[in-house]
Amino acid sequence: MADNKENAIVTSQVDLESTAADLSPEKKGTNDDQRDMFRMGKHQELRRNFRFVSIFGFSMILMASWETMLGTSIIGLINGGTAGMIWLFLVAWICFLAVNTSMAEMGSMAPTSGGQYHWVSEFAPRKYQKFMSFIVGWLCVLGWQTGAATQVRGTSRQSPDISLLAHALIPHIAFLAGTQIQGLVILNYPDYTPERWHGTLLTFAVASFSVFFNTFLVKKLPLVEGIVLIVHVFGFFGVLITLWVLGPIANASDVFTTFNNYGGWSSDGLSAIVGILAVMIPLLGADGAVHMSEELRDASKVLPQSMIWTTILNGSMGWIILITFCFTLGNLDDVIDSPTGQPYIAVFYNATQSYAGASVLSALVIFMAIFCNLSITATASRQLWSFARDQGIPGASWFAYVRPGWDVPLNSIVVSFVVSCLLSLINIGSTIALNNITSLSLVAILSSYIVSIGCLFWRRLTYQPLLPAKFTFSRPVGLFLNGFSLIFLVFAFLFAFFPGNPDPTVEQMNWASLIYGGVMVFAVLHYYVQARHVYDGPVEYVRKLV
Repeated sequence: MADNKENAIVTSQVDLESTAADLSPEKKGTNDDQRDMFRMGKHQELRRNFRFVSIFGFSMILMASWETMLGTSIIGLINGGTAGMIWLFLVAWICFLAVNTSMAEMGSMAPTSGGQYHWVSEFAPRKYQKFMSFIVGWLCVLGWQTGAATQVRGTSRQSPDISLLAHALIPHIAFLAGTQIQGLVILNYPDYTPERWHGTLLTFAVASFSVFFNTFLVKKLPLVEGIVLIVHVFGFFGVLITLWVLGPIANASDVFTTFNNYGGWSSDGLSAIVGILAVMIPLLGADGAVHMSEELRDASKVLPQSMIWTTILNGSMGWIILITFCFTLGNLDDVIDSPTGQPYIAVFYNATQSYAGASVLSALVIFMAIFCNLSITATASRQLWSFARDQGIPGASWFAYVRPGWDVPLNSIVVSFVVSCLLSLINIGSTIALNNITSLSLVAILSSYIVSIGCLFWRRLTYQPLLPAKFTFSRPVGLFLNGFSLIFLVFAFLFAFFPGNPDPTVEQMNWASLIYGGVMVFAVLHYYVQARHVYDGPVEYVRKLV
């Protein structure tokens, strides 16, 4: 076992069995679950009612690759075109398979709701464990919470706005679901004039549904995830078959070789790379299942299986639906400039030539977006709760409260709901301000990936011992996977700050760099002024079984 702490608490099997005896049957999990929690110094507070199928469904719905790809396609059509999206999706898929495999290995070593900040605490150099863990914890909180308002509308060839995508990291995609509903209304009622406050109210409705389900109906969550997984799969085939049978089919050579550079970059290649964010977003969110690991039976085994299979299957579905979308696109100008604000709705209508048919297909995508938000509310609240449990945020005891009987972090769920609603309110006054705030989400999550995988890479590179795991790699294979993942993540991190064109206006500028820097300065100051006196880091509570 990796001994990151010289004075680690040494305990015995008797202590482990004594602690497990106090748990109710639905919280015990397997012997390995009990051992993992005991080693990490954590008390089991949540029910372990997820199994492989339910957590697999949870992960598939959270990533929702084929549905999200349809929603983010407008950015790729502007920067990259059909060829850029298709080939870069394949590249991003392969890279994210390496990233998620690295994350899955760490999840098998330490299956905890804390995820990245806990792993950093155990794997980072001893001197920097506490500080790095704290910063990564805040990055995860910010990444999952500030993504509450997601919108990919309002982009055109004349004003490509990459910041709209930069915050489209599916956390709390209530706003995206709301604006998609508006697009569906526009399709059926062309005289309807969408107002920003309409989207905000729809956000409230979607977010409220998620909170209701994550509290009053939380015991049904694993069952629902399994059922919605079926909708996810059958919906994919429904859209796929409809578009191929009814839609206009483009020439294969045009689809696979045509690049667009409506952003006005110096070359088609650079334009396509800027547009790579459109195909990255549908592949993000693997750490969502990690934050549910304390509610999963046999987590050290099932969690990595779920993460890897989710990446393989969701990625394949996303790529297939993207190719189908590009083949049945029709007139590109009409699709990009569609009054619905959603290219996929225009493509559905062009294929079916029926408002009813297009509405049914669009409603399916919106349905999945709503349930994706349900999964993300669960994930964001567990991550916040876990960090509070380790004294990482002010008012930690309040955030870490678990309601007896429901066995859910009620206060953290409510906070996730409030953050979602508050950020959507900003949209009423200024869409620019909303974009500036929520663009932090993508870079924050990518940063947490980089630091946690970087710490694992460092341990392997310096021949430091690693924790035992049911899913792990030899040193050479692990070094390759971790190193390859880091190269891709740093590349993606840098391009996440790019605007949609080389000469952006104030409205078109991607302000993620300014916001990210400001938040990091605040986090560092908060750490040195107050947090370092109360935050010890998870590694301080690790036990060594003898």
